[in-house]
Amino acid sequence: MRGGMGNMQKMMKQMQKMQKDMQKAQEELAVKEVEGTAGGGMVTVKVNGQKEVIDVNIKEEVVDPEDIEMLQDLVLAATNDALKKMDDLTNETMGQFTKGMNLPGMF
Repeated sequence: MRGGMGNMQKMMKQMQKMQKDMQKAQEELAVKEVEGTAGGGMVTVKVNGQKEVIDVNIKEEVVDPEDIEMLQDLVLAATNDALKKMDDLTNETMGQFTKGMNLPGMF
């Protein structure tokens, strides 16, 4: 019976270490920034790890008062591109903690 308790304590220590490592990774992700683009770089959008849009840059030559819809589409596409990149980075970073565990719904 003694061996079983030792294994349980070892497992608990490993879980606590993993929890600390996950928290550190989440804190590091929160300050990361990624950039999405559309229209060959005519529109760029930056988002942070909290999925907040922190910057939008629109090149002057793409602004056409006669075609506001195109500009809106480019901003939307660049924003979605940035958000997807942040999701990919989050999944890549946090996925290391669940690798091989087969936990449905986790990253």
